[in-house]
Amino acid sequence: MEKDKRPVYLNLFKIRLPVAAAVSLAHRVSGALMFLAMPFVVYLLDLSVQSDEGFQQALSILQHPVLVIVQLLFVWALAHHFFAGIRFLLIDADIAVEKIPANRAAWLVMFLAVSVVVIVALGMLL
Repeated sequence: MEKDKRPVYLNLFKIRLPVAAAVSLAHRVSGALMFLAMPFVVYLLDLSVQSDEGFQQALSILQHPVLVIVQLLFVWALAHHFFAGIRFLLIDADIAVEKIPANRAAWLVMFLAVSVVVIVALGMLL
């Protein structure tokens, strides 16, 4: 009997990634988000240093409700990319390479990134 060579349906929503893989994927996503945000960040910087009116205009742009959420997403990208980068540097130095320490470090990266976003969000409310 010949083996069936048809493609197999693979439900990607049922696959559970290990936390270390999720951190690695999120590290790539956060890097891409920061790269894509650069033109807007440079525009706001240019606008803010032109004059007092430009600075006020940049502030009013950043206070738009949708952009507040985008700012928090950008803060997450910065924080996650930073902490995950440190984790990857430690792995390169043969620190936290084994499964249990690697998972703990991955969870720590996730916790620290979310903590930074919560702290910044609370600071924005005050």
